[in-house]
Amino acid sequence: MIRRKTIPLLLLSLTLGGSAIHGQPMSLSACMDFAVSHSTEMRLSAADRSDERAEKVQAILGAFTPSVSAQSYAYNQYGRNLDPETNTYTDFTTFHNGYSISAGITLFDGFQAINKLRIAKVQQQMGLTQERQTADKVRLATMEAYYQVVYYDRLVEVLRLQATTADSALLKAQREEELGRKGHADVVQMESEQAQRQFQLTQAEGQLQQALLTLKETMCWPLDSSLSVSKTITKNENNNGNDNGNDNGNAFVLPSVQIAEAHLRQAQLQLQQARGAWSPSLSLNAGWSTTYYTYPDMAGYQPLPFREQWKNNGGEYVQLTLSIPIYSKGQHSLALSKSKNEVSRAQARLEQAQRERDNALCRARDEVATAQAAARQAERMAEVKQQAFLLAQRQYALGIITAIEYQTASQSFLTAEADSINAQLQLQLKQHQLNYYRTGKLL
Repeated sequence: MIRRKTIPLLLLSLTLGGSAIHGQPMSLSACMDFAVSHSTEMRLSAADRSDERAEKVQAILGAFTPSVSAQSYAYNQYGRNLDPETNTYTDFTTFHNGYSISAGITLFDGFQAINKLRIAKVQQQMGLTQERQTADKVRLATMEAYYQVVYYDRLVEVLRLQATTADSALLKAQREEELGRKGHADVVQMESEQAQRQFQLTQAEGQLQQALLTLKETMCWPLDSSLSVSKTITKNENNNGNDNGNDNGNAFVLPSVQIAEAHLRQAQLQLQQARGAWSPSLSLNAGWSTTYYTYPDMAGYQPLPFREQWKNNGGEYVQLTLSIPIYSKGQHSLALSKSKNEVSRAQARLEQAQRERDNALCRARDEVATAQAAARQAERMAEVKQQAFLLAQRQYALGIITAIEYQTASQSFLTAEADSINAQLQLQLKQHQLNYYRTGKLL
């Protein structure tokens, strides 16, 4: 006999050839954490974050540090050339060896370097938000796969009880046929009922294994390793359906909206950067250089020692450069026009993201209210069908109804029980989704 009071509670323990981590079944929260930590998408996202950090460091160095370079050269000059010592022309081969070091820094560039640094910071923050969005998608997909496992496990539990009841009913029909109380048609009908329940049970067990395989794939769990999950699901009484819908949207901003806001800020900074390209730029450069020379084929020539030439031939310079853009073949104008258009697009995307956020929140509230009503009705229907099934059992035992009527009542109860399980789990899932839209947390 199936007792309705045992259905709302679940202790799920699925094991294929072993146990889970440390031999303990994994909760929904543990499954989601495992999925995030082993997700390929999260690994790719981590590489992107590393690039963004490097770009930010590069922007800081480009804005506040000078560029420094050193150079050395050596060459032989043949034929008529200028004597570096007397500044007169000679016909001797001259060996030149030079060393130099220079440094330069941009003092003003229309704030392009500063805006580049700001853009790098916005990109880094946007990347972190995208990473959180990716993690949330992985958690939600894991939750949906987890609930599929829960549903089919509950269905298998119900079908096993139904199959046991069908076995008992068949044995009873066979004994009553031997006593002459039932006809052979009743026995055949009970055999049909038993075969149907066994088929449904086998089918549900296969679906359970497929759901578990899907959960493994979502979690990036090794497919050849066992996975044991456990979760107690009870009817949620936290929300009675009287949701007034007063969500002001300020407590939590969805990552999609934050990303759209970051895109708008990035486009605005790029517009400022494009405008800065029209402004003059001022740079400061300084350097030092020295040379060493000798005449390899001049007989009797004794060059000054390297150390003395290093000192005597050394020189320094300081240069202040002012650059004023006058004509750039339309490049600056094109970049400015594209930046303005990108700002307009980013504003439109932000408005779209905000509208989608509001629609999703409103839809989630409605779906929770609908799921609550459906769960109550489905549970009530299952209770009524259970009573009808129990009554049909007694009536069939007394010979009041036929085997076909009994089978119809059994199938009706099974369908109502499956619908009730699905409705309750869908309510749980919808409530988690609504909680995410309100607080940013699925659990």
